[in-house]
Amino acid sequence: MGKTSQLEGFYKLSPEERLKIVKDFANLNDEEMKIIKNTGSLKLDQANRMIENVIGTIEIPLGIAVNFLINGRDYLIPMAIEEPSVIAAASNAARMARVKGGFRTSSTEPIMIGQIQLTGVKDPSEAEETILSNREKIIEIANEQDPMLVKIGGGAKDLEVRVLDAPSGPMAIVHLLVDTRDAMGANVVNTMAEAVAPFIEKVTGGSVNLRIVSNLADMRLARAEAVFDSGVLGGEKVVDGIIEAYEFADSDPYRCTTHNKGIMNGIVAIALATGNDTRALEAGAHAFAAMKGGYKPLTTWEKTPDGDLLGRIELPMPVGIIGGATVVHPVAKVCLKILGVKTARELGEVMAAVGMAQNLAALRAMVTDGIQLGHMKLHARNIAVMAGAEGELIDEVAERLVREKKIRLDRAKEILQEIQGRG
Repeated sequence: MGKTSQLEGFYKLSPEERLKIVKDFANLNDEEMKIIKNTGSLKLDQANRMIENVIGTIEIPLGIAVNFLINGRDYLIPMAIEEPSVIAAASNAARMARVKGGFRTSSTEPIMIGQIQLTGVKDPSEAEETILSNREKIIEIANEQDPMLVKIGGGAKDLEVRVLDAPSGPMAIVHLLVDTRDAMGANVVNTMAEAVAPFIEKVTGGSVNLRIVSNLADMRLARAEAVFDSGVLGGEKVVDGIIEAYEFADSDPYRCTTHNKGIMNGIVAIALATGNDTRALEAGAHAFAAMKGGYKPLTTWEKTPDGDLLGRIELPMPVGIIGGATVVHPVAKVCLKILGVKTARELGEVMAAVGMAQNLAALRAMVTDGIQLGHMKLHARNIAVMAGAEGELIDEVAERLVREKKIRLDRAKEILQEIQGRG
């Protein structure tokens, strides 16, 4: 009988039992089994309670970005990421920002949107009026779901109604606006949206379909700005080059996608380190970048009257410091302690500052030495390891690769053989 992935009751098995099945399916050897089972700070029983069908855990590097001065306060920034040069770039940009006082940040209240899709109404505009006239009752029902959140100042605050023309017919979309305080808030928003749905159906005569949080958190924004000294950046030519590079991204979605990806390098690395939802952040940021009719940069760059460079960033930041993996994953808890943030809004502002720093570093690199110089120095170490180098040989092989400007696995193997031959 051939191999099959149709495995009844797989979820009922222990992680060890699941791993045995995977071993047989994929022909894993003992060393590969050992790698999968070699858990770190996140123990197997903890992981088994976080997601389904657990067989092990995976580790990626956790580093610290330094030099960050935000609103007059110093921060060390934990970042979990596999890509070389990201943390070094952020740290360097933060160092340059300090010359003019560092980053200044702000944010809006932590409002998340719960969407209730109402279909089957004869007159959507009339349904809209009915829903709005029952605003207080709908908010009351929503807040009954989490009195503790209401007690600390959060909870459902308001609602909106949008009428959409869909191929299947018109529909009214209710937006329940919920202040989630220091949680990301998806679970509480979903609970509230489901709770108010029957009442909305009753008063409108329509039928509710979806009841779900929106990850386009455009009411939960974080902003950061900083001035970068022209001399520190490398002079007027570099400043002008960065602005031209920004204008390129503002005019071309092909470039803009990579521009915004670089911003998210920093933001997602912090999110991963602190147990936040990286997918929600990515989806929301890119949707926000496209809200004005075209896909646009999340940052803006301009020259000040003094000839320095002024950068700004604004984007949705649905993050939390309570709930979910932030309180379950032991490393995430430590990372939040390192950051020292007291609220979800503060965390979001820090992440916005890091995203802008990441963008500045990338733009400056591209208009000066090119993006590959610093990146490939770090990447060369990975190539050396892939070639079989260990210990001090890793650095020796990497240095040769960079010097020759041939960051290739075949060349790394040749260099390693030459070095070992000398020994």
